[in-house]
Amino acid sequence: MLAAAALLGSGVPLLLKPSPVEAHGAFVSPATRTYACYVDGRANGGGDLNPTNPACVAAVAAGGKQPLWDFFGLLQSNAAGQHRTIIPDGQLCGGGTTKYAAYNAARTDWPTTQVQSGGTMQFRYNAWAPHPGTWYQYITRDGYDPTQPLKWSDLEATPFDQVTNPPTQGGPSGSEYYWDARLPSKQGRHIIYSIWQRSDSPEAFYNCVDVNFGGTNPTSPPPTSPPPTSAPPTSAPPTSPPPSTSGPATCTATVRTSSQWSGGFQGEVTVRNNSTAAVNPWTATWTMPAGATINSGWNATVTQSGTTVTATPPSWGGTSLAAGASVTIGFVSSGTPGPTGVRLNNAACGA
Repeated sequence: MLAAAALLGSGVPLLLKPSPVEAHGAFVSPATRTYACYVDGRANGGGDLNPTNPACVAAVAAGGKQPLWDFFGLLQSNAAGQHRTIIPDGQLCGGGTTKYAAYNAARTDWPTTQVQSGGTMQFRYNAWAPHPGTWYQYITRDGYDPTQPLKWSDLEATPFDQVTNPPTQGGPSGSEYYWDARLPSKQGRHIIYSIWQRSDSPEAFYNCVDVNFGGTNPTSPPPTSPPPTSAPPTSAPPTSPPPSTSGPATCTATVRTSSQWSGGFQGEVTVRNNSTAAVNPWTATWTMPAGATINSGWNATVTQSGTTVTATPPSWGGTSLAAGASVTIGFVSSGTPGPTGVRLNNAACGA
């Protein structure tokens, strides 16, 4: 501690990292805001954290990077089940804390996980420091306005999912709790609000998970249809692929496995537009190995049908991929690594 104080006094910058004393757990699939911003920051940080998602950038500007290093530490030490009493309206996503207050921001560009309305999904929750307890998952009501700070009254009265002492397995960020949950029947953008109340302590943990319900992407047309509001009268028939500003794209792609564990892995697909003009709107596709299912993705809206994965521009970014520009799409998947056959707007990408 004296050494750290001396370094601070000397002006030498310290890169703070998580302490096991402070670390406990957080949703990683679907990703809570802090974990999604942590992953975004790691992808562009070169060992540090430098997120590119606008909401994550704003959160770091307001609250620093330490909440992301400690993505698993959003807690109240003496909650004892009194969550609605100790956490005011508008502060649910930050758990009523000062440290994580930036994650209360009411925005529509937080990293979002695409989920299937009424479907079954394996939930995965980082178990940095395991504790016995019960998890309660609530969903926002129909008509919820994501541009307004989240209030307790925005949540449905009863949890759609509840589990006590689920099993653990290995994962990309360490040990993880996992269980299968039936998602509610919803459409569009919502927040899953999770409360983990320990049974051996009054301590409780809080997570806001931004999700978008729908079979594909309910806020934009399917990749095989032209945009209905902007297609000119001479546009291609509805079954044609969307036009791009440059005609057929030329591209290169790299595939990387960030980490791997028993039964799953975290990967990245980077696609570079080698055309002389922008590709707009862009769509990347690739093939997953048999038995591999993507559970969550970032930097794009990622969907899967059979072994085919489709990535389209995220809701918080533009639809154009400039000439010479690249996009890196991250994802967590079950099964074994090995995505192949990457294409940009149906053009095969070289290595």
